[in-house]
Amino acid sequence: KLVQVLNVLKKFAEQHRDVPTLGFTHYQPAQLTTVGKRATLWMQDLVLDFERLEREIEDLPMRGVKGTTGTQATFLELFDGDHEKVKALNKRVCELMGFKKAIPVSGQTYTRKIDFNVLSLLSGIAQSAYKMCGDIRLLANLKEVEEPFAKNQIGSSAMAYKRNPMRSERVCSLARYVMGLPNAAANTHANQWFERTLDDSAIRRIILPEGFLAVDVILTLLENISDGMVVWPNVVRLHVMAELPFMATEVILMECVKAGGD
Repeated sequence: KLVQVLNVLKKFAEQHRDVPTLGFTHYQPAQLTTVGKRATLWMQDLVLDFERLEREIEDLPMRGVKGTTGTQATFLELFDGDHEKVKALNKRVCELMGFKKAIPVSGQTYTRKIDFNVLSLLSGIAQSAYKMCGDIRLLANLKEVEEPFAKNQIGSSAMAYKRNPMRSERVCSLARYVMGLPNAAANTHANQWFERTLDDSAIRRIILPEGFLAVDVILTLLENISDGMVVWPNVVRLHVMAELPFMATEVILMECVKAGGD
């Protein structure tokens, strides 16, 4: 789904690569950019998320066959002290479960820092989505960009003329939830005493599946938004023209420098 979102955004960026628009810093008009160039900022964040996703999948270890406290003592007893057989069993179990490697050492469970890493990755995707949809919400207020608007969609229950960016708002709402999950995982990891305590169990059954489910919905929404996003070039141009005299300031400064100005 992440790749599909990038693919749709790529088409949007290429389509609008030559449409000049106001850049904003401090949410004040700055120098010009293009509608397509701005979309590449969203894409770059998602590419970084995808690269980290690939690394996490590649490096994710299985706990393996470690026994109740991670010593493998019972398996050594099973195999009459033959360490090589225990290693072979550990490797084989990991292979059958689809893992390339086992974590080197563990207590009763794998370190819950791995859960934190996974949820941090999901949080990263949520952050990228929030930033993108936050931009879209602001642009919708300027009436430069509009989300897809379904045939029978109602702008507002009391104000039918409105075009509320409800999909982007939904993304931001879900993303805010996901962004908070790593804190719960961090506290869970930090509070594991010695080889393991059971206060990790209930919270993991909530934050891990819900984190993945929420990001799945977020990516579905991002694809839908990106695929049907409308740009209103006349409004974009109107805003550019209103600020155009101030755009010349940077060019004048460069000419001053060329002429020897300090």
